[in-house]
Amino acid sequence: MNFTTAFLIVAWYASNIGVLLLNKYLLSVYGFKYPVFLTLCHMVACTLLGVALNYSNIVPCQRVSTASQLRKIGLLAFVFCCSIVCGNISLRYLPVSFNQAIGSTGPFFTAVMAYIISAKSESRETYLSLVPVVIGIVVASGAEPLFDLTGFIACVSATAARALKSVLQDKLLSSDTEKLNSVSLLLYMAPMACVLLIVAAHFLEPGIYSIAYHKMSKSPDFVLFLALNCFTAYFVNVTNFLVTKHTSALTLQVLGNAKGIVATIVSILVFQNPVTATGMAGYSITIFGCILYNEARKREKNKVRRSGMQTTLGGGDGGGGGDLELGTKSASLGSR
Repeated sequence: MNFTTAFLIVAWYASNIGVLLLNKYLLSVYGFKYPVFLTLCHMVACTLLGVALNYSNIVPCQRVSTASQLRKIGLLAFVFCCSIVCGNISLRYLPVSFNQAIGSTGPFFTAVMAYIISAKSESRETYLSLVPVVIGIVVASGAEPLFDLTGFIACVSATAARALKSVLQDKLLSSDTEKLNSVSLLLYMAPMACVLLIVAAHFLEPGIYSIAYHKMSKSPDFVLFLALNCFTAYFVNVTNFLVTKHTSALTLQVLGNAKGIVATIVSILVFQNPVTATGMAGYSITIFGCILYNEARKREKNKVRRSGMQTTLGGGDGGGGGDLELGTKSASLGSR
């Protein structure tokens, strides 16, 4: 691993954990209990910074080719908004450590969503690997000292919405002409999300715009924390894209599992929230299940790839049967 790759991984970890802690601080400790407006601020920052990054040519921006593709991005923007808003709501009520534990059940929801939407079934080994994912979170939930039903429902909803976005992204933007990297996708999704969130904030958080104005005018510290939070939220996506580019998909999965553990430890040290040995054991079981799931998926893909190669090499009609292409998902957007 060279210095650049190591630096990008550290930056990815720092930005992911940083935005989690800043969200928690603003929504819970600082007392700014407006998660929809906070998400709107994130999307405004993503729009402005995305345009600036596009013109700087630091990260190449792909173009939208058709009106159909734009409609698909609009659908993703709606699901994306739901996932981020629910995630921010959960941080009002739950400690970051428990939030991360619930978020680790993502593979379970992804498998369920893929089956419902695309009728895509996995191998028996893959489904069995999801058993400890669910068992672990059940154990962790029962032992969580700061358990809150509202926060739990919001966090589960956020995790399910992220899984839905992942499946839709894979299904709707699956052709070679429609695939977008995470930075380009966010550049187009963010303005659409802003429109949705402006309306949502008006109805779900009445008076928030005047409240935010008075807060900003009277408290420079709040402006500083909010600006840092918004910048970090966008930086998560840039570093995610760059780490994906400089490593492999498998490495990203391993790093993602480790990131959840690091975020949990850091949050406990920063916020001093109580934890139990049973709760940590449950979270460990969930992480172990995620590792088993990733390994099962990798073996399944390798099996399909080998089968495709044999089919290609053994084509008997002289026409050179078509290569089997394994689709890849774009990096996850947003933050928990």
